[in-house]
Amino acid sequence: MTTLDHPRSPTRIPFPTVDEIARHCHQSAEPETVHIEVHLPGPLDPERLRTAFTRALHHHPRILMREAPGPWYRRRYEWELTNDPDVEVVTFPPPTRDALKHARTRSLDHTPPLTASPPVRLEAVELPRGTALLLTVNHTALDGPACLRVLATAAELYGGKDNAPTDPPTRPPDTPEPPTATPSVWTPPARVAPGTPDPSPGGNGLLLTELGVPHRPKGSPYTVNDQLMVTTALMIAHWNREHGAHPRPLRITMPVDDRPRGTDMPIGNGTRLVEVTFAPHELTTTPAEMGELLHLTATRTRALKVLPRPQLGHGAALLTAPVVPVAWRATLTRGLRRAAAPWTSTTLLSNIGRIPYALDFGGTAGRAHAVWFSAPARMPRGLTVTTASTAGKLHVALRWSRTLLGPGDGAHLRDLFEHYLHTTEEHEA
Repeated sequence: MTTLDHPRSPTRIPFPTVDEIARHCHQSAEPETVHIEVHLPGPLDPERLRTAFTRALHHHPRILMREAPGPWYRRRYEWELTNDPDVEVVTFPPPTRDALKHARTRSLDHTPPLTASPPVRLEAVELPRGTALLLTVNHTALDGPACLRVLATAAELYGGKDNAPTDPPTRPPDTPEPPTATPSVWTPPARVAPGTPDPSPGGNGLLLTELGVPHRPKGSPYTVNDQLMVTTALMIAHWNREHGAHPRPLRITMPVDDRPRGTDMPIGNGTRLVEVTFAPHELTTTPAEMGELLHLTATRTRALKVLPRPQLGHGAALLTAPVVPVAWRATLTRGLRRAAAPWTSTTLLSNIGRIPYALDFGGTAGRAHAVWFSAPARMPRGLTVTTASTAGKLHVALRWSRTLLGPGDGAHLRDLFEHYLHTTEEHEA
């Protein structure tokens, strides 16, 4: 028998730091899923969509992976790349009145398993007018921007339309400024005050809304991302005052993604996390002081974006060093996570920005007119805000832990977000 007669062993890739930490801290009660929802004006052909999405998976083979089995004493978890999907990825639920609601619930409550390739699923929900595509991602393996890149490839293969990424928007030049004083990182930050928890057991709740992209005067030293950061901080500060919470520094985690958006985009968890801190007195801003707060926020976010730092910080890199069995590191990581809970940031704001792809499926399906993302909201944060802009609109997702907030709370937070977003655009730089 020649070597050609032997089946080729699957390629294996050790878990990167982000993947390993997420794998250690998995909780079935609050699944770590990324939810992406794309609305199209027309219907899709089922078999044509299945073919296009499967071809897109092969165009980005790094998504075709599953967790490789191994003994308890192994030093690393490993991804095993596969030649084809292990499961049917694309499904079409019956077009009932509550089909979209149920698909969203599945996206929040049911994680695609790591043991089957790929760890994503796509549901095409028929609407009274058009189609909603819901992509559910196991966040241990992949993030939202990477999966959106795969969906853009599928759109191009389905409709034959060019879905190449547009150039990123121009940003104001980074001018060196002295660092501003911020509260100590050793001070436990504010928590989102509890509201009226959802009686549904475990998991996350979700509210999606569409707003206008906030106006920003030409030449402003701040970006729309800075406006969204200030909006989120003021929303939570207002909520906490209403609920009698003691004022504390507010810390917001912000993902930074420097990857290219072309077909060569690295697929996986590619963002690094930085934290923007606000002192309590900074969040009692009057409308006349809004410009100062926006400028202060812009200075902090620019400094954090250019600061070289591992994805989850230096501590995470040490935790994932393969010097002892990975099972031992898992126990240590979970213990440290519980101990560090009081120092976890108040919330996470993930601003995807302007969607760089047309997501044009051609023909009767048409081009996406709304794209939402939502990030996991497990405790102790309990609330995340995710934003993206498409077709001149800002699409905002509020996602919360049902042990902290309920649907009425989400609606009130939405109203506060809209109010403070408007206050950021009333100021002329």
